[in-house]
Amino acid sequence: MKYSTTITKIAPALLVAQRSIGAAKKDAENPFFHSSYADLGSVMEACKEALNENGITVLQPIDSDEHGVYVETTLLHESGEWISASMRIAPKSETNPQDQGSAISYARRYSLQSMVFIPAKDDDGETVAKTFRSTPTQAKPAQIDTQTTQPTKCPTCYAIGKIHAPNCPNR
Repeated sequence: MKYSTTITKIAPALLVAQRSIGAAKKDAENPFFHSSYADLGSVMEACKEALNENGITVLQPIDSDEHGVYVETTLLHESGEWISASMRIAPKSETNPQDQGSAISYARRYSLQSMVFIPAKDDDGETVAKTFRSTPTQAKPAQIDTQTTQPTKCPTCYAIGKIHAPNCPNR
């Protein structure tokens, strides 16, 4: 997390906003896991008015550096103070725009929820965790770099170790 040299104005504004931010509605369906979840629109709807009424706007540009592509969520206060955090995106395919869009939406949703402390039950994440716990033998072992004997990161889902994301072709 990064922030401006002072946060004496944005901190109390966030406190007031958080007092009126409710839970995001789980109104979207995940057909893969047969579960409902709060989509990006619901998360934005849960916080935008409260943040804006307290002089805070949300920015979520996409950027990249030597570590990958990420969404940077910034809470910008009318005073010029700001707080930001980045979340790397890991699309299923780097060349498929739909996969990239899904990964960006996912990162925006969870980054914003985290930044402003929006409660929402993570049904799709819980289902993934249950899948991993119930079928650990399905995961392929991580590749070992023979020079360093350290597990390498999966280039598709960035997993380190034996458990890959459910949509990872290296499972």
